[in-house]
Amino acid sequence: MNRILASVALAATLATPATAHFQLIYAPDPNMAAPVDQPLKLIFWHPMENGHAMDMGAPTEFFYVFKGDKVDLSPSLTPITFKGTDNEAAAYEGVLPVKRNGDYIVGLVPAPYYEGSEDIYIQQITKAFFNKGGLPTGWNEPLGLPTEIVPLNKPTNVIAGSTFSGQLLSDGQPVAGAEIEIEYIAAEPDMETNAVGEATVKPMPAGAIVAITDANGIFTFGIPRAGHWGFAALGSGPVKEHEGKELSQDAVIWIKAYDLK
Repeated sequence: MNRILASVALAATLATPATAHFQLIYAPDPNMAAPVDQPLKLIFWHPMENGHAMDMGAPTEFFYVFKGDKVDLSPSLTPITFKGTDNEAAAYEGVLPVKRNGDYIVGLVPAPYYEGSEDIYIQQITKAFFNKGGLPTGWNEPLGLPTEIVPLNKPTNVIAGSTFSGQLLSDGQPVAGAEIEIEYIAAEPDMETNAVGEATVKPMPAGAIVAITDANGIFTFGIPRAGHWGFAALGSGPVKEHEGKELSQDAVIWIKAYDLK
């Protein structure tokens, strides 16, 4: 199948989103001024709805990339219980050692999650971005993941009221015509208690916010307010089956937007 036909087929697959779940790699602020061992919360949740949380299995990969060097963070993982508004769920905490100035791109490949209501597995391959000292050192470089979204705006310094663009890749190639589901963390988790905080916005009345990638796999979204924004391409990965059932292998990234003051 040529790339054009492959893109059309993938777009048809993504036309009906399988789920509104979002994998998080969360810390309150991605920008650091001094060296720190930064705790990170890995939570599988419905953050814009401040809704149901799902149990995570042990991640298959958890790492960061700094100036092209990949460092395994798996030894830092600790199981935690995330306390959502409606339920509790198994989650994880990891630690990102931030020492030198530059960009730290954190990657997570979670174990596939079985969604019984749809009889499918979901695997959200997720990236988040952190920086020390304001020095850019590679935030726009792909990590070579099976599927990923590469930011085209500096993801740790987005201005509320501006736009954010990203490029969706699958097996390193741009994906045209794909749906990008967009999410906002309405109630940020408390880093000490692992419990959800107060909601600052209500869920959208018409369901998911969606953008579509162009012929080069690029999408753009206007950022209406400060906070943590997530972008997910459902089913964009090359692996389509797990343990004999359909697998939605998704690409997810998180960015932080700020108000000008």
